[in-house]
Amino acid sequence: MKIFRKKSIEKIIQEHDSGDLHGESHGLNKILSARDLTFLGIAAIIGAGSFSSMGTACASGGPGVILLFILCGIACGFTALCYAEFASRIPVSGSAYTYAYASFGELFAWVIGWALLMEYSIGNIYVAFSWSGYFTNLLDLFGLHLPEWLSCNYLSAASAKSGEGLLAWQNAPMINGFKIILDLPAILINVIITWLVYKGVKESRNATNYMVYIKLGIIALVIILGFFYIDINNWTPFMPKGFNGVMLGVSSVFFAYIGFDAISTMAEESKNPQRDLPRGMIYSLIICTIIYILLAIVLTGIVSFEKLGVNDPLAVVWEIKEVKWMIFLISICAVVAMTSVLLVFQMGQPRIWMSMSRDGLLPKKFQEIHPKYQTPSFATILTGLIVGIPILFTNEKFILDFTSIGTLFAFVLVCGGVLLLPPQDESQHKDKFKLPYINGQYIYPIIVIGSIIFIAFTFTDYFTGLFQLTLQDTTGMSIEEINESTLSLKTLNISTIIFWSITIVLAIFAYVRKWSLIPLLGLVSCLYLLTGMAASNWFWFMIWLLIGLVLYFLYGYKKSKLNIA
Repeated sequence: MKIFRKKSIEKIIQEHDSGDLHGESHGLNKILSARDLTFLGIAAIIGAGSFSSMGTACASGGPGVILLFILCGIACGFTALCYAEFASRIPVSGSAYTYAYASFGELFAWVIGWALLMEYSIGNIYVAFSWSGYFTNLLDLFGLHLPEWLSCNYLSAASAKSGEGLLAWQNAPMINGFKIILDLPAILINVIITWLVYKGVKESRNATNYMVYIKLGIIALVIILGFFYIDINNWTPFMPKGFNGVMLGVSSVFFAYIGFDAISTMAEESKNPQRDLPRGMIYSLIICTIIYILLAIVLTGIVSFEKLGVNDPLAVVWEIKEVKWMIFLISICAVVAMTSVLLVFQMGQPRIWMSMSRDGLLPKKFQEIHPKYQTPSFATILTGLIVGIPILFTNEKFILDFTSIGTLFAFVLVCGGVLLLPPQDESQHKDKFKLPYINGQYIYPIIVIGSIIFIAFTFTDYFTGLFQLTLQDTTGMSIEEINESTLSLKTLNISTIIFWSITIVLAIFAYVRKWSLIPLLGLVSCLYLLTGMAASNWFWFMIWLLIGLVLYFLYGYKKSKLNIA
């Protein structure tokens, strides 16, 4: 079928080398080293996840959330190796979109490109909101106070029953009966970031490197000092809501990890992409996973997990302990950290659009390169608008739920895509990353069978429980909370049944086709993390996917270079 038409790796590289990609002589500026790419990865990973969404995960999973960080780190580790394999073979911009084009075909490539729009552009809306909260707190520490109606988004204020949201709604000025409520700091930081990315990757790289030094230093201080405030009683119970409670924090925790694949979008600005891109991905992921585990240990040890369900957990723990100078440092660090996340994400999205435009799936305007700054100028400005405009009418919770599932979906296809790639030519491996081949013909089925037997005997009601609904203690919960908990558990059970079915099918294919073990483990790890997504995550993802498919068949399917050819 034409919708599954593929572009060979040879053709992708040939088009890139021949200069036919954008019809001009202007290319991107190749200045990034392995160190720069590692710092970009750290900049993207250590940000809103540690300073904001981690609190939601800790409140859901308790101290046991460190297991979730480990699971996410393992899944991302296998995935990073698969990304590295693709990056060494296809050293051009486009990230998972380009990789899917070569392995699964055009339709899946479009779906991935559309999903990555959720990751980078939509995800940056959440980061902008989090940045605004910490920036506003920092202004308060200096005695400067923004009116609530200038530091709160409209949707949150309209539904607020107390706190700053309610004050914003009550005190907001009105024009023709419409309340003027907007998150001004979030809007302004988006404008500044868009301008910086438009100016060039060199300026963005330098700013990112400085910010990484600052936030790593302050985070190290938080971890070291935090160990002196740990009360081991706060670690009991370890999983207060069971392992289901731990898994329900997936969307919050995984949001912390989605930045490492942004490195793959910088292939054409790397000095030696086939060597440095894999190193940057793997180094940044290892460093950040260790940091997140240590932060989770410290946070859940300093205060009870129940107090961490806030947007600024690192600041709250020091506020509870009345260490005011740490609150000041945390606010500075959070502002710096999330600025770097905004910067890296805003760099990634335009380059994906540029690659999609080169293939004919988007208008040629998206591949326009600025003659002076050597950046995808139109795509960068459009990305800024896509981030900036929704800031006026959406809120943090909706965006967080909306983002992580698209990224996990992209990761699943990247790991699966590696399984479909032909073996590399051994003579071309000089100075290139090569994913080690470990024959999974027997090992993977043994792992699957062993896991099923272990779980069946250790947790005797695990598999039978998938077909039943066992609620946690609902004492003190409202009807809305009980309904939400019931729906979440139903979704978790259905997702888990599908997961085990796919896992068994993969075991059969692994045996028959002698698939490589590492991408298999990456694929099954990401599939398992998808089981933790709530029903609302799936609902909005399917709507987003449907919109993307409509756009593809209206434009991309007809205009594709493969169709014209």
